[in-house]
Amino acid sequence: MTLSADPAAAKLAELTDDLTLPLVLRRNAVEFGDLPALTAGDTTLTWSELRAEAAAAARALRWLGLRAGERMMIMMSSRVEHWIVDLGATHLAAIPCTAYQTLSVEQIGYVARHCDASIVVLEGADEVRRWLPVLDSLPALQRVLVIDPAAIPPDDTRFLAWPDVLAAGRRRHAEDPAVFEEAWQTIAPDDPLCLIYTSGTTGDPKGVVLSHRNAFYEAAAVDLAAPAPMHARSIAYLPLAHIGERELGIYCAAYKALHVLVCPDPAQVVSALAQTRPPAFFGVPRVWEKLAAGLRTQVGALPEPRRAAIMRAHSVAAEAYRIEGSGGRLRPEQAATLAEVEQTVLRPLRARLGLDALQRASSGSAPIPVEVLDYLAGFGIRVLEVWGMSETTGCATVNRPDAFRVGAVGQALPGVDVRIAEDGEIFVRGPVVFLGYLDAEGRIVPAVDDDGWLATGDIGTFDDDGFLTITDRKKEILITSSGKNVPPARSKVCCARIRWWPRRSPSATAGPTSPPWSRSTTRRRRGGPTRTGWPPRRWRTWPPSRRYARRSTGSSGRSTRGSPARNRSSAMRCCRGPGRRSPVSSPPP
Repeated sequence: MTLSADPAAAKLAELTDDLTLPLVLRRNAVEFGDLPALTAGDTTLTWSELRAEAAAAARALRWLGLRAGERMMIMMSSRVEHWIVDLGATHLAAIPCTAYQTLSVEQIGYVARHCDASIVVLEGADEVRRWLPVLDSLPALQRVLVIDPAAIPPDDTRFLAWPDVLAAGRRRHAEDPAVFEEAWQTIAPDDPLCLIYTSGTTGDPKGVVLSHRNAFYEAAAVDLAAPAPMHARSIAYLPLAHIGERELGIYCAAYKALHVLVCPDPAQVVSALAQTRPPAFFGVPRVWEKLAAGLRTQVGALPEPRRAAIMRAHSVAAEAYRIEGSGGRLRPEQAATLAEVEQTVLRPLRARLGLDALQRASSGSAPIPVEVLDYLAGFGIRVLEVWGMSETTGCATVNRPDAFRVGAVGQALPGVDVRIAEDGEIFVRGPVVFLGYLDAEGRIVPAVDDDGWLATGDIGTFDDDGFLTITDRKKEILITSSGKNVPPARSKVCCARIRWWPRRSPSATAGPTSPPWSRSTTRRRRGGPTRTGWPPRRWRTWPPSRRYARRSTGSSGRSTRGSPARNRSSAMRCCRGPGRRSPVSSPPP
């Protein structure tokens, strides 16, 4: 497949050819100015208000010395100020970069020195405490802006209070709005848009530089694969350092003029999902596992007649999901039965749970158990897996509602080429492939070969219909169910924590892909006899509430090692292989 030969790719190229984030934001402010754009807590900004605040931020940052091509580091939670300062830097052609709030002092030092940021924006006292030891080692640093003025160290002139800085920017913008409007006019689609640092799974983190074209082609391609309505509600709950949230919460939201509602506590996202009722939602596996556990609890508490009726409908929907998810088609009588239970049982149930508006549910960043997918599909919630990485601006392959395979990560997006090399490694080419890595001298170094192919470091296979399945990784890596990559250097700690996991008994017949809680095992209890059956009776809940992770494995179920040089780290990677999942939490008491 080539871009010129694909009609859908040609349409996407036409839609996104001239788009930049400042241009799209101006469109939203002019055409949809009174519609809500961003809500966090009690604060809601319309599109016109959001652009006005971005303009004030741009004037303030320019006054402080931020220039085109320079980097600006941000470390704060998902809050209104995060969007404002990020958009303000973008309008100056500067490159914003959000750092995870969980970084240690050592990690902050590496990323900050490599980024060579001239402006740093921090949230409060905790961020200031961790940044103070590294500030003297940042030669390009000009100012540190702090959202909470009370967290500013006394007698340190490098620090300024963000509320005061933004107020000065508002005054400057009111005096001469033309300065702001002229500043962004020269920004082109292929200019840098943002910088994202990978997790550094086989070495130091790498700085992934994305362009405006990357971001909006990705937004348009995903929307073409599974259309979402304009101005719909959307939940932002992941850190903006994560490619998934940055693409969905900023760039896709701008492209579709969505109303983004910030969920500050990721642990509450399932409740926020029910209250917000978005038509589309991307969840890391942990979110879907929690939702499945909650559904199981609620259904289990119902009276027996009602519970039995729901589970009969669940069986019908789950069977239809398995048939269609394997490439089959429902017989007329199966389709009629499914339509009946959907109308009479499942849709009313989802409405009571606040999930009736959910039309596009997707999962990525880590493997998700097929059993969770199957259980949710029984309630009419079909979670479709995607695959990609920071270097592909999020997903490069997607399952669509009308074309999906259970256990696969979908087909390539329109205009995106995916091929598999002789050794099984997946290569990607197309408009979603990033500009390159930021090197220590501040240059953007392309990572593709002469033909434009990006080596992802993942191993996979295609089926006859072009659906990709991830089977392995060229380097040893753990990916938790919350989407976090655990580097090999820390894998020994994880291994030490999972040594209590019971070995399979010789009589076990379940295949290697069966989840831990469905296999027959033998576990020696402390000071007691062995016992067959897992999990213990007092711990039999489904899905288990404890967090699971899995090593990338080959067909044998054993961990495999690849070349450390293939460091294609990703915050968005979704790997599915035939190996077993292992818990990384402590054993039950």
